[in-house]
Amino acid sequence: MTRKIGRLLGVAGVAATLALVGCKSDPDPVEPPDDPPPVVETTPPPPVEEPPKRMDAEGNPVDLSGNPLSRTFYFDFDQATLSQRDLAVLQMHAEFLRDFPDRSVVIEGHCDERGTREYNLALGERRSGAVEGFLTSSGVRASQVDSVSYGEERPADPGHDESAWSRNRRAELIYR
Repeated sequence: MTRKIGRLLGVAGVAATLALVGCKSDPDPVEPPDDPPPVVETTPPPPVEEPPKRMDAEGNPVDLSGNPLSRTFYFDFDQATLSQRDLAVLQMHAEFLRDFPDRSVVIEGHCDERGTREYNLALGERRSGAVEGFLTSSGVRASQVDSVSYGEERPADPGHDESAWSRNRRAELIYR
């Protein structure tokens, strides 16, 4: 009987050894996962509002009220100096041309009938040049602006008095 108990103990010992070896008691330590990246809420940028279309049906610039911008600028006798009012209007034309780089303008310089043809052509050139210079110094590309002088050749008013002459001393913007 001692033999049976010994055998039984031997078999039990072997079984216990196999059970201990077959089952791992200490699992590998599991490292906690890295902290997930912080959630950053991305708010989409607000929609960019289109600037109001500042042109009429023909594609010419208008002011904020929808009224056409003046495209004729008048000068005193024998002068090529722009008034403050003219500069303010020309600033709006400059903004329009910067916003619409596919548009361009021809600036026509005109004079009244007094003076020689050559003198009036030169004065008309100074007048159109004053407008062109303001536009380009306000950021309009030079390729968008052309100027020409007609001197006294294309009067707005064919009269021969001061009233007619004052309407003929001008620079006009012609959009294309």
